[in-house]
Amino acid sequence: MPAKKCSGSTGLIDPDDAPELTAAMLAEAEVFEGDRFVRRGPGRPKAEVTKEKISVRLDPDVLARLREAGPGWQSRINVVLRKALGLGGVAAGTLPTRTAGAGLAQQTMRARARRAG
Repeated sequence: MPAKKCSGSTGLIDPDDAPELTAAMLAEAEVFEGDRFVRRGPGRPKAEVTKEKISVRLDPDVLARLREAGPGWQSRINVVLRKALGLGGVAAGTLPTRTAGAGLAQQTMRARARRAG
């Protein structure tokens, strides 16, 4: 049986011909330690006002009602709590995209209609 022919280039590449690494190239690089992935590029910039991660225990029916409205339910908890505490509106940079203005009102109306019958 005839030997297989190589379809690719067999020429060696000299590492000295590689381009010079710049700080910008390193900032965008994906970093690995061996086979383990460590870091991707810089990501999105930090917000001026950041939220604090906490753990809270909620009744199952409360949690089910919040999740019914779909994605963004955790952000809606923040909106509901701000209103309940009289903190006036939504803090800068924390407005959930799905619950802007009428969206939250429509969800409230739908929830009331479900309870009514």
